[in-house]
Amino acid sequence: MIAIGTMSGTSLDGVDVALIETDGETVQRFGPTGFRPYSDDERALLRRALADATGLTRREDRPGALAAAEQLVTDAHAAAVATFVSDHAIKPADIAAVGFHGQTVWHRPQARLTVQIGDGQRLARRLGMPVVFDLRGADVAAGGQGAPLVPVYHRALVRMQSAPAPVVVVNIGGVGNISYIDGETLIACDTGPGNALLDDFMLKMTGEAVDRDGATAARGRVDDAWIAHALALPFFGKPPPKSLDRNDFASLQLPSAISREDGAATLTALTAASIAAVARHLPRPPADWIVAGGGANNPTLMRMLADQVAPAKVVRAADLGWQSDAIEAQAFAFLAVRSLKGLPLTFPATTGTPRPLTGGVLAKP
Repeated sequence: MIAIGTMSGTSLDGVDVALIETDGETVQRFGPTGFRPYSDDERALLRRALADATGLTRREDRPGALAAAEQLVTDAHAAAVATFVSDHAIKPADIAAVGFHGQTVWHRPQARLTVQIGDGQRLARRLGMPVVFDLRGADVAAGGQGAPLVPVYHRALVRMQSAPAPVVVVNIGGVGNISYIDGETLIACDTGPGNALLDDFMLKMTGEAVDRDGATAARGRVDDAWIAHALALPFFGKPPPKSLDRNDFASLQLPSAISREDGAATLTALTAASIAAVARHLPRPPADWIVAGGGANNPTLMRMLADQVAPAKVVRAADLGWQSDAIEAQAFAFLAVRSLKGLPLTFPATTGTPRPLTGGVLAKP
């Protein structure tokens, strides 16, 4: 089957689009990828929606900016996919499904609640293609964490490599997460803040929500005492599976007088340390840590992570030939096909669901 996947992640940078050919178990072909950035105004609306989602108790509620943000997310995905299909001369009739994650605005699995805004039925009508959406809902309703969802795709990628086992695939977006793969063993969890705290800090300090190339952090000194305080939070001591909302660590405040450079260095170090801290919960020490997502493009973060997990090897996913920035979008194409076939998306050791569980809702044009 040929499927298109989309992803609008916790970094709020835009919509990734990717095409793959898959049977839901293996990948036969990697197709083109694309990206539709959010404008500053769109990103500001999404940030307001995240704030207005705080405290939601029902998935269908859309208070404050959420209704406008949902329309934005849907229309941005429609524009991204329509442009992608046109640019690459793809026939909509050839697409088995579009995997649509939407935008997570509130994630409280302990209350059996996860909210992703985005109208799957509207998107299907706009595109004239089947859309598989709400890929987390069934897992959370069954008592799972609903995240991370990508591990089953990470396993398919690792099986295409000749890497020594066990391997950990790390995704560093707004939130960090890992997939531990050792033969048939698949364990996963969120690890802590990925780029979210750093991006928010840089936005506050510079007006730009990124430490480009890790240059600011590279000039700073890490506050080791603050890192130790942060890692003492209960989340970091929990074994997998576990998951996070983007704003779960918003209360972690750096010292008020900290410099831009030292703040960036400290938050980057927290991301690296929180990822490495998962190793003590894994059955065997990983031989390789394969890093994907926006964090893989930050040399300072990659160096800090390599120091934390030595003597294991840290490898950029792109250096293995993977389309690193498109992996999550590819994963949602893969998950859409698995959903169509009734195959499991999540497992007890990836989300805590009581049994392997499929999911997703199919919207027809």
